[in-house]
Amino acid sequence: MPQVLLAFFMILLTVVVYFAMTKLYKRYSYSYLLPILTTSVLIIIILLLLNIPYKNYMMGGQWINSLLGPAVAALAYPLYKQRHFLMNNLFTIVGGVLIATISGMVSIGLLAKIFGINHTLILSIIPKSLTTPVAMEVAKGLGGNASIAIFSVVIAGILGAIAAPTIFKFMRVHSPIGRGIALGSASHSMGTSKAAEYSELTFSMSSVSMALCAIIGTFLGPIVVRLFHF
Repeated sequence: MPQVLLAFFMILLTVVVYFAMTKLYKRYSYSYLLPILTTSVLIIIILLLLNIPYKNYMMGGQWINSLLGPAVAALAYPLYKQRHFLMNNLFTIVGGVLIATISGMVSIGLLAKIFGINHTLILSIIPKSLTTPVAMEVAKGLGGNASIAIFSVVIAGILGAIAAPTIFKFMRVHSPIGRGIALGSASHSMGTSKAAEYSELTFSMSSVSMALCAIIGTFLGPIVVRLFHF
């Protein structure tokens, strides 16, 4: 099959599967049916059944990947609409994101160290709560592996988005600010997608938290590694 046709087929496959999984999620709305999770699992199964190598899938997948940057930039619109609210709560938002970023990096580093995980792997998973492009660069800067960093980011995003409703209910977190900061700081873009289900304000809080977490995490990563000798 010509490369152009193969790339088109892979893009079409991804879009169709994602659309179908989104319809399923809207109908049943169970956390474990998140489209990003079910789509990934289903595409993996399809590739295995059809014996399609990953590099062949990425002929089309790379074009979808290239949309990540514009998608993140599009988050600026809800931020603009909520700009006055954000400025009035700037200290709360920055403080919450700072605590979330530090605790996220330190906790995963300490847990990994306790379980005797490989040093390179520890450095790769420390930026797990940062959005993917930033996490890759931070991991490489720390001496970790970018591919493992991507995997850890995806896992953190999926688990955070799935667990968030239960945690909010158990901890009685009803504030849009609290929910948004938690989702954006812990689960980046996937958490932000989940935040959109609550309200526009929660979505805006999550968007700005994700951006701040990426900026703060870039500077804190090396500091955390040195202080805790990861």
